[in-house]
Amino acid sequence: KEGERILAKIKEQEYVFALAINGKNPSSEDFAATLDKLQTSGKSQFVFVIGGSLGLSDQVLKRSNAQISFGKMTYPHQLMRLILVEQIYRAFRINTGGPYHK
Repeated sequence: KEGERILAKIKEQEYVFALAINGKNPSSEDFAATLDKLQTSGKSQFVFVIGGSLGLSDQVLKRSNAQISFGKMTYPHQLMRLILVEQIYRAFRINTGGPYHK
């Protein structure tokens, strides 16, 4: 049911990143480069899906355009949201040459 609710909110034109424990584990620089490449190729609407305690449904994983992981550790949903927002911010700072990234 959770997967159906998630899919109902995703629009066709949106690029979907599923946060999945078995996804690719990019560096901050690789993640920044991916976002930059997508934006350059006309993708401007990104959706990041964080699963619940049972993970993501197969349907959500199939709908995703990419699966990324922040490691094998498990984080509380609220903390993962914060980590994700920080990495998105870091990616944009990297792509604009800002001083945030160390």
